[in-house]
Amino acid sequence: MGPLSGLRIVELAGRGPGPFAGMMLSDLGAEVVRVDRPGGDRHVQAPNPRLELVVRGRRSVLVDLKHPAGADVVLRLADRADALFEGFRPGVVERLGLGPEVCMARNPRLVYGRATGWGQDGPLAPTAGHDINYIALAGALDPIGRAGGPPVIPLNLVGDNAGGMLLAFGLVCALLEARSSGRGQVVDAAMVDAASLLMTQFHGRRRNGTWHDERGTNYLDSGAPFYDVYETSDGKYVSIGAIEPKFHRQLFRRIGLDPAGLADPITHADWPLLRTRLEALFRTRTREAWSTLLSGTDSCFAPVLSLAEVTEHPHHVARAAFVDVGGVPQPAPAPRFSRTPGAVAGPPPAPGDDAVEVLADWGFSAAEIASLTDSGACPPPRN
Repeated sequence: MGPLSGLRIVELAGRGPGPFAGMMLSDLGAEVVRVDRPGGDRHVQAPNPRLELVVRGRRSVLVDLKHPAGADVVLRLADRADALFEGFRPGVVERLGLGPEVCMARNPRLVYGRATGWGQDGPLAPTAGHDINYIALAGALDPIGRAGGPPVIPLNLVGDNAGGMLLAFGLVCALLEARSSGRGQVVDAAMVDAASLLMTQFHGRRRNGTWHDERGTNYLDSGAPFYDVYETSDGKYVSIGAIEPKFHRQLFRRIGLDPAGLADPITHADWPLLRTRLEALFRTRTREAWSTLLSGTDSCFAPVLSLAEVTEHPHHVARAAFVDVGGVPQPAPAPRFSRTPGAVAGPPPAPGDDAVEVLADWGFSAAEIASLTDSGACPPPRN
């Protein structure tokens, strides 16, 4: 199932964008084999690796890449793959004998994806960093936050996960091109590039004079009172996104806001007064009461749900937006396809769960598998 059915992809296990890209590719039908490393960091990130949901839908092989036979295992997998991707710092896979030149010399159609923070070149390329650093340098962190306060960290969505989407998109683009050219290529997917790309419209707005550098003073950064979150009487929150006049007028009518003293259309000078009134109004009812009044209207409203609540919301239930995999509710594959829908192929594997099965499926003999296990090149999974 899924539009990518039939594709074979090797994922050299890592952090950040790689696992997210692997999840997307697997969800949409590709067979993704994850090469985990003995003593890797999955147990540090997820004490129970079977609950590391971003690794769902893959089969896992443990390979010691520093073992003399370990690199050969990956090369043989790459020989039969349509794509391979890795997330090491520039130069690491080359030192392991697994760089793109080596892999693509053996399999000229191979698409080779490289996910990093800073990219494959540039003065920062060899240095360490994390999501917060990449989005800071991309100009994506500075605008997020309240006026007069520091930037607010948007989880690791803007660098890691956006980088994963960029990698998945790049791999699919290169795979499509390879069908006509018969040649693979290297895809350089940097998190700093992904975050920078997300900011494209704001570069234009800034040049156009419709975006101000001071955070918390614009329409989309908590500056506008009709695009913000408000506390309710029960200490919960609701979100309002009624930017256009036709929408915030409807919102005002429904919540009983008196427009006296406000210009029509509302100007920046009206924002402080409007915010004071909205704050007072939303504190008069519970989040549930506001949801009953405003959900399903063009008031551009939604309750702010916690992770514990989101799976039970009627809209998500109606769209089957969450699926149960191994007893664990989690977001369903997206986007949705009318004829070849995606599906979660299975729960996250523990590292090395599927070594014997995968190696056999990818052309290794029983004797070779036994030798690799005995030598430690492909050690058995940890209990």
